[in-house]
Amino acid sequence: MSQTETWTVGRLLSWTNDYFAKRGADSPRLDAEILLAEALGCRRIDLYARFDDVPDDTRRARFREMVCRRAEHAPVAYLVGHREFYSLSFRVTPDVLIPRPETELLVVAALDRLKARGNGEEPASVCDVGTGSGAIAVTLAKHLPSARLTAVDLSAAALAVARENARSHGVADRIEFVESDLFAALPPEARFDLIVSNPPYVSESEWADLSPEVRDHEPRIALVAGPRGTEIIERLLAEAAARLKPGGYLIVEISPMIHEAVCSLVESSGTFASPETIKDLARLPRIVCARLR
Repeated sequence: MSQTETWTVGRLLSWTNDYFAKRGADSPRLDAEILLAEALGCRRIDLYARFDDVPDDTRRARFREMVCRRAEHAPVAYLVGHREFYSLSFRVTPDVLIPRPETELLVVAALDRLKARGNGEEPASVCDVGTGSGAIAVTLAKHLPSARLTAVDLSAAALAVARENARSHGVADRIEFVESDLFAALPPEARFDLIVSNPPYVSESEWADLSPEVRDHEPRIALVAGPRGTEIIERLLAEAAARLKPGGYLIVEISPMIHEAVCSLVESSGTFASPETIKDLARLPRIVCARLR
């Protein structure tokens, strides 16, 4: 960007869109708008009423810094510090996985099954395993005002982010946050109507093929499960069987690449009924629901 030219909002967006597009960005215009709105302290939609405005040097310098970092594959969500999920805004840092639209399907599946329990039953108990930013647990708490939730994660730094998100959305009093490897740190008597999880499911071989945006910036511990990609899910199935109430559900997000392997694990477990698969908008298997017999 030349320092001698007049850089209006409209021109900044146009230049940045072209700059990102040349570097292969998937959504160059959207990225440009999000970053500029953040730099200006306004909403994206407000940019369109400010096309002729000329940002001051301080705000333009902040925008330029974010553009440079984005060109080096830094995720937009980390640059601005937040990401929308299920119409809610969540704080994100490099300590947590960035919430993705596909995971909203898991929330829908959980809400459907809990709401089908009926109004006469006691409040639902839910455990979110590998909560990360807390997006799943917080969203469920917002939509299930009487439910009690437990959110566990192996990372203390991730739990700090999740707690902050729970406070900002007014549900911190109904979510217990526990630093734990799956259920290890939970009381032996803890039982749940529903266990949800977006666990690590990337194989070691897949890791090298991920985009630099993911591989170089998002937490590896939240992505990679092991050589097969099913290692954490296999552990989760075994441990969840002892933590679910009779007829309770385990709902997990998966990679389409391991769908058959996960279904085979569920069917061979002996403790869960035949799994139900939910496909994403690309018609790929994304969510597996398993009901305890």
